[in-house]
Amino acid sequence: MVDLTEHETAAIRAAMKPLAEIMEEIGWQARLSDLSEAQVLTLIEVAVGGFQDAMHGIAASADAEVPF
Repeated sequence: MVDLTEHETAAIRAAMKPLAEIMEEIGWQARLSDLSEAQVLTLIEVAVGGFQDAMHGIAASADAEVPF
């Protein structure tokens, strides 16, 4: 695992809500190996999208420094 910044950690936490919504649809008891390719791709897209959206929000805030 890489050393995450405070902002990255916050973005991961923000991505949990949309990811949980998809897991609710799929079913929390489903094993990853039992998911269809489309379901796995949806989980990845939602997780990455949620992370990116949160990072964009953090970067747009007046108090945030440019992360690069």
